[in-house]
Amino acid sequence: MTTKQVEVSLSTTGLDAQGRPQRVPLVVDAAGNVVEMPPPAALEPELEGEHMLINIGPQHPATHGVLRLVLELDGETVVRCIPHVGYLHCGFEKIGEYRQYNQIIPWTDREDYLNSPGNNVAFAMAAERLFGIEITPRCTVLRVIAMELSRIMSHLVWLGTTCIDIGAFTPFLWAFQRREQIYNLLESWIGARLTTTLTRVGGMGADIPDGFVENLRDFNRDFPGTIDEIDRMVTRNGIWVGRTIGIGAMTADEAVNYGLSGSMVRASGVAYDVRKDFPYLDYETYDFDVPVGSTGDVYDRFLVRMEELRQSVRILEQAVARLPDGPVNVADARVILPPKSKATSEIESMIHHFKQVMEGPRPPAGESYVAVESPKGEKGYYLVSDGTPKPVRWRIRPPSFVNLSAIPRMVEGHLLSDVIAINASIDIVMGEIDR
Repeated sequence: MTTKQVEVSLSTTGLDAQGRPQRVPLVVDAAGNVVEMPPPAALEPELEGEHMLINIGPQHPATHGVLRLVLELDGETVVRCIPHVGYLHCGFEKIGEYRQYNQIIPWTDREDYLNSPGNNVAFAMAAERLFGIEITPRCTVLRVIAMELSRIMSHLVWLGTTCIDIGAFTPFLWAFQRREQIYNLLESWIGARLTTTLTRVGGMGADIPDGFVENLRDFNRDFPGTIDEIDRMVTRNGIWVGRTIGIGAMTADEAVNYGLSGSMVRASGVAYDVRKDFPYLDYETYDFDVPVGSTGDVYDRFLVRMEELRQSVRILEQAVARLPDGPVNVADARVILPPKSKATSEIESMIHHFKQVMEGPRPPAGESYVAVESPKGEKGYYLVSDGTPKPVRWRIRPPSFVNLSAIPRMVEGHLLSDVIAINASIDIVMGEIDR
């Protein structure tokens, strides 16, 4: 291909000393197509713009809660990001110091309110370690079912709302239709849908009802089709790919240094999953894979969570197949309320009922910490007991808070529109952040 030098007047390059447009060389081919453009000339000092400060939130649909992001912009490019939290502060940890252990479980519903059953299970496990209680085999499997259903529910909310943020509406409807199906399962089990209060220290609030297993099998059979349908519509969609690939990327070292967990760290290529690395509830006996990404961008986080939905279905199928018979609560009258029929007919059961309700069970003095793999990442509960019915200290390790700390690193240098996609990819819930 032959090229030739030509001179063209471009007003964007400024004026010469005589006030005429400057002539700059362009490289064009024989057909007259531009092959190479000159670098743009610097603006005159008086034409240079100032950086602009804008607020996204704390009331904004794309912040997924009362999050405030103060952005410093150079044009549409983010120069600096300062996240502000605390608008939803509820004082869960302080309230826990004035509640009996079972009375704290309803508060765990309201941290990450998209993962209420998972929070219930995690707190009960921390309390049971403090009490020195070993739960029954049936309770163990039921808790696995609760946690995986909770993971699917949370990921479906993330998937649907992220699609809306980036411009796809139909997957939102498909995702929430399946989420409603899980809500129906939970409602038949415990009577609640969003804030379940599913567990008790030493067991569950209720056993599963007749027909629950069959309905869960129906869900396991039909749900993978919904995942595939969303996959076909979104994963290779040109708009979706253009809005997500290369956006908000975190290397493996950066993800580890920031303390990221869950899908955030796995998307960066770190295969860390609490269910595999620090097993609980017999997760080491289940056959499932830990999906990982390579670049740690918004697109990889999407792919990782999509695969996690499929792996949760695998775990649910195995849990249903191995669900044993037997009681769901331990046979310990110090922590489990006696049946109402006995509490009203036997003096000993009435005494146990009275002492538990009025005083609460008393664990030995000590401390415990339990971490689980929540939908957002590593969720931990730390309890300190002095031998009284109420904990001296209750501390929550919230993955949303830790993951959000990396948002300044992820958005700086990107366009303003990319901030929405990056924030959505973190999958935060402000109730867990502002605990």
